Amino acid sequence: MRGGRRCGRRDIVVHALTEHEPVTVHGPRFGLIVSTAVGNSVVRHRISRRLRHVAAGYVDRLDPDVSVVLRALPGAASATSAQLDLQVGGGLRKLGLLGGPTAPR
Repeated sequence: MRGGRRCGRRDIVVHALTEHEPVTVHGPRFGLIVSTAVGNSVVRHRISRRLRHVAAGYVDRLDPDVSVVLRALPGAASATSAQLDLQVGGGLRKLGLLGGPTAPR
């Protein structure tokens, strides 16, 4: 994401870009990057499903003009869904996209 900001966590990196032009999509946009370094196809798809579920929990809490990319690091293969959720939430807070303290919820 050229021109955006990022926040690294143990198992994921959260990239964010606030759009300056109106987009036709209603609500924030999420993208996922899960490379082969994370694991084989089964592991990558499991991580993708977990990250999609985590991202769905933040859709109503973000501005509609925000684009977020979640990049999984190899440690994500052994992380639980709750750990991924805490890391995504912490990254979004640190980037100033969510209200509240910077500590995980």
